[in-house]
Amino acid sequence: MAEEKAYVPKKKKPEEKKEDAKKAKAAIKKEKGEEPKKKVKVLVKKATGERVPKKPGIEKKKVPLKKPGAVKKKIPPKKPEAQKKKAPPKKVKAKPEKIFEDEDEEEGKKKRPKNMYQHVREAWKTPSKSPYLDELQWERKIAWRAGPSFERVNKPTRIDRARSLGYKAKQGYIVVRARVRRGGLRKRTIKGGRRAKRKGITKITMGKSIKRIAEERTAMRYPNMEVLNSYWVGEDGKHKYYEVILVDPHHPVIKSDPKINWICEPAHKGRVTRGLTSAGKKGRGLRHKGKGAEKVRPSVKSHHRKGK
Repeated sequence: MAEEKAYVPKKKKPEEKKEDAKKAKAAIKKEKGEEPKKKVKVLVKKATGERVPKKPGIEKKKVPLKKPGAVKKKIPPKKPEAQKKKAPPKKVKAKPEKIFEDEDEEEGKKKRPKNMYQHVREAWKTPSKSPYLDELQWERKIAWRAGPSFERVNKPTRIDRARSLGYKAKQGYIVVRARVRRGGLRKRTIKGGRRAKRKGITKITMGKSIKRIAEERTAMRYPNMEVLNSYWVGEDGKHKYYEVILVDPHHPVIKSDPKINWICEPAHKGRVTRGLTSAGKKGRGLRHKGKGAEKVRPSVKSHHRKGK
């Protein structure tokens, strides 16, 4: 027969032991006729130290602690919504009208006010869109067509462009307006028999720009002066108009000015015919350097006209 194992009671946890002890105490009090007392939570005021019992069924309100000697602020009663005064609408300043269409105004950013030269420059970017330059140019071209091909003017038409190219309103400087024909070098159709490629009608471009031609022709009419630079002032169906800035290298005012007396040196004699002006350097390909411009320096001719 199998041996019977002895009964060993399970060990209780400390929590279970406490609950058993509580039940035992409650059973003894019932036998004696005593009712168990209900626990009441007690609140303690930190400032005064009084003990206030908590009433059942009332939630605890979080009240911020007050400093001793603090004075209560009087809170005014809230006004109903109907009695509230509405704030007057804000006055919006009218934006100034744009003089030119190219102007961009960003809100919230104060821009520096434009000077006279900036307004003139913007107007000449697109003369046809300018409110006053379009009509003025129309009247000017009528007079320019009827006048001579080369005419000296008292003041430059584009003062901003002339000043940026070196013009000064002093002795030794003059401005001449030149009129030159415009258009490409397209030829008439040849009647003789040959294939279209050998007709020589298209793809025959000029060796010099029209601006460069205008500078050279102006210098021929004023042989005692040197061309400083030139700028565009208009064009119509047949002609282009340029204003050429000329400087007298023998004038004492020019010789004493350190910013322009370089033109008095013999190396700059006849500079327009040697392609030393801005238009001449562009036509010779001197605006580019490095790769692709190997056949340009010292000149196009020295590389058998391969640079252009």
